[in-house]
Amino acid sequence: MRYTLRQIEYFVAAGDTLSITLASDKVHISQPAISAAISHLEEEFGIQLFIRHHAQGLSLTPEGLRFLREARALLAHADDLQGVARELSDTVAGELKVACLVTLYPLLVPELLHSFRRRFRETQVHAVPGNQPEIFAALRRGEVSLALTYDMDVPADITIEALAPLPPIAFVAASHPVARRKSIALSALAEEPFLLLDLPISRDYFLSLFEANGLRPNIAGRFEHWEVIRSLVARGDGYSIGNVRPRNQASLDGRKLAYLFLDDKSPPLSIGVAEMQGVRRNKLADAFVATCRDLVRADSLPGMI
Repeated sequence: MRYTLRQIEYFVAAGDTLSITLASDKVHISQPAISAAISHLEEEFGIQLFIRHHAQGLSLTPEGLRFLREARALLAHADDLQGVARELSDTVAGELKVACLVTLYPLLVPELLHSFRRRFRETQVHAVPGNQPEIFAALRRGEVSLALTYDMDVPADITIEALAPLPPIAFVAASHPVARRKSIALSALAEEPFLLLDLPISRDYFLSLFEANGLRPNIAGRFEHWEVIRSLVARGDGYSIGNVRPRNQASLDGRKLAYLFLDDKSPPLSIGVAEMQGVRRNKLADAFVATCRDLVRADSLPGMI
């Protein structure tokens, strides 16, 4: 197709007014542009659309009259199509891909997806886990539209809306001598075996808690999987630090854990919704972010106490 809707619009304006001058005023374009559009259409379709009368305007040929009827229908259909597009963009439906930090994934994702699907039954949300760099890379590649993660080392090209602050919390086996306490100073644990969550950026955050208090951790193990650390801690193999306190305070093999707030002035992290800077959200993404705001709050955290 070697013509444009704009050229059709100019032809219809000329056909309605039978004047290049009046058509120019109607569509707010120069007279030469109107004449050029008509000439292009006549050449493209191999028909004469108008008879030009010197100083007396235009008259439609029989072919031009029929062409005008079809051209009006084409423009009307284009308007209808634009209306359909607006309607689709305003409908909360379709598929949305989101990422979630691997340590938050089993806690946040089930309740968020369940609640979102109940609200918007014509949607399908696919959530994938990843560490912080993997999440940011997925956003940049357009593989996901949104990401649920902490506000840790967020690059300048990514924005994050903080939803709920989470201070660091130490956890020990339920049989540990300090297990019944509500809080503890990090210095009281520093000499004991520390099991580090060894994920990019996350590891730096946890180690910085010791550094900020002039302490060196006694690292007894490095693990990439949170549940491995919880199981080892529950068996008495050491302690660890996290930012979430799950409602189920036991390891996967059923052994009990105890969680203690840190007395030290340790910087909290915030759970938030991340997205690429300057990217316009569609209605579906807007609705998912609104659901996150409703469910992820300081006084109510999915899967957590």
